[in-house]
Amino acid sequence: DKGMNPDGMGAEEPLESNSGGITEGRTDGPMLPVYFDFDSSEIRDNQVSRVTNNATFIKSQSNTIRIEGNCDPRGTNEYNMALGERRALSAKKYLVNLGVSEARLSTISYGEERILLHGQDELSWAQNRRDDFVVVQ
Repeated sequence: DKGMNPDGMGAEEPLESNSGGITEGRTDGPMLPVYFDFDSSEIRDNQVSRVTNNATFIKSQSNTIRIEGNCDPRGTNEYNMALGERRALSAKKYLVNLGVSEARLSTISYGEERILLHGQDELSWAQNRRDDFVVVQ
């Protein structure tokens, strides 16, 4: 493969995008997506720093933020829409507990409708099990 170095790792890509923040998932930088375990809407311990980072950013702004819940494609559409909503509400509750005004947060579930990675493997599924944080206005 072009761009591969001898130890099998791809060429290093810069994390910074032109928008001045890290782009990951469909989240607006400098906020970060929050990832979930299979069939869970619990904020994992290793994701708490991401939620805290997002809370700090949101509190420094005056915008409204839309929390978009996403799922991997396993399970029925209906189930995943409900799971995506639980994931979005879970992050919203966490942000409110960190002092973000509830009025500035909206939630939506995309369930499995906006798949980011289409692979049928755990790596792809794990990337699809996330909340994105999008600046609305």
